[in-house]
Amino acid sequence: MPRFAAGTGIPIRNVDNEGSAPASAVYNPQVPDRFRVKNRRKRYLDTHPEYFGPQLELADPLLYDRLIRRFQTPAEREAEGRQKGYSGILEADIYRSEAKLDALRHPDPNSMFTYRRGPSGEILAEDRDEVPANKEEGQARWRWEMETRFLRGGDDDFDYEGVDNNPEYDDRATEERDAEDKYFDAEEPEFVEDEHGDTRKKSKDLQGETGIQDF
Repeated sequence: MPRFAAGTGIPIRNVDNEGSAPASAVYNPQVPDRFRVKNRRKRYLDTHPEYFGPQLELADPLLYDRLIRRFQTPAEREAEGRQKGYSGILEADIYRSEAKLDALRHPDPNSMFTYRRGPSGEILAEDRDEVPANKEEGQARWRWEMETRFLRGGDDDFDYEGVDNNPEYDDRATEERDAEDKYFDAEEPEFVEDEHGDTRKKSKDLQGETGIQDF
């Protein structure tokens, strides 16, 4: 767990014309573990773009087929094949065929695409409105799906411990900004109306006790 300098516990925003905050006026952002883990995983993906390489096709062969492969040129497929190697190509083909058979036998009404038998017995994909219209949209959707899967811990082949427990992947600037925003959101005043119809501001004093003050 990273350590931050001790201070008053009250975040100080940088506001023009208000002077500089004293060095002691710093705060220690309390980041819940689940948020810190998610931030570390996101930071890992940002610094390791190779994670989204062709090998990730096996994570969801059908999604990759409909979002990436369908838009690839012959040259791009050939280059990807060289990168995978013969065994990688064969493995991907097997996974994709098995996934199509499973989708045909057990259609998912919530899927973005379905499959049917063609006139010669081949398995054909049926497009729906959610299917991306071009290569750029397909790549963006694939990356979003795989990033979401990674952040929730859905990659069974990945060693999350090496990321989740590694403070090197902390994004302290983001943590401090989030903690500051959370602090000031919690300090937003509430306006109440008393028995005389006057509007008063409900706030907390420095000891954290709630009271009614006039302004």
